[in-house]
Amino acid sequence: MKAVIFDMDGVIIDSEPIYNKIHADMLREFGITEFLDCPEDYTGMTSMSVFTKTRELYQLKQTIAEIAAYQRDIIIREIKKLDDEPITGIRELLASLKKHKIKTAIASSSERLFINTVVDKFGLHDYFDVIVSGDDIENSKPAPDIFLKAAHLLCVEPANCLVIEDSKSGTIAAKAAAMKCVGFANPNSGKQDLSQADKIISSIHEINILEYIKTLNFK
Repeated sequence: MKAVIFDMDGVIIDSEPIYNKIHADMLREFGITEFLDCPEDYTGMTSMSVFTKTRELYQLKQTIAEIAAYQRDIIIREIKKLDDEPITGIRELLASLKKHKIKTAIASSSERLFINTVVDKFGLHDYFDVIVSGDDIENSKPAPDIFLKAAHLLCVEPANCLVIEDSKSGTIAAKAAAMKCVGFANPNSGKQDLSQADKIISSIHEINILEYIKTLNFK
C-alpha cells in the first residue's frame, strides 16, 4: 500500500444529513410537496448529476445553474457554522498515514468549493497530497475516473491504492479502478450495499493500516 484515497461525504464529514435536509427544503421552496426520490440514491453522485436528475424528475422550471446556486450558498453556510469534528477516527488515521509516509488523497464527487470548505473548516490541508473533485472528471461514480485520476496525480499504481468509501457507487468505482476498498457503513449514508468492498467496517477506528498492508495483498 502506497496511498489511501478518501471519499469525503460520509467518510471525513457526516454531511449526508445536511445535504438531505437542504435538498428537501429546496424542493419545498420550489413548490414540491410530494417527494419521489430517496436521499441515498444520490450518494456518490457529482453535484451537477444530482441537480440534473432532480430537475428532470420534478420537472422544475428553475435552470440547473439556479438550482446549483441555491444549494451551494446554503451548504457552504451550514458547513462553516458546524460545531462538529470530522468523523470519529479520521484525525488519528490521517496522523498514522503521515507517520508511515503513505500518500493521501480526497476523491469526492462534491464540488471543489465544498471540499475546500470542509478541509479548511477542520484544518486538514496538511494531511492530503491531492484533492480531486467532481468538477475534475467527466464520469461520476460508479465509473472509476475519479480514483484513477487521484492515483495518477499521486504517481501511485492503482493496485497500490486503498479507497475508503461509504457508498455503493463508490465501492463499485474503487473496484473498477482495480484498487482495494474499505466500505465504511455509515448509518447516515442510508442503506448502502457495500458488498463490493474488500472489508466492511462500522468505525474508522477499525482501520489498521499495517494489518491491511499484510492482509489485502497489495502489489
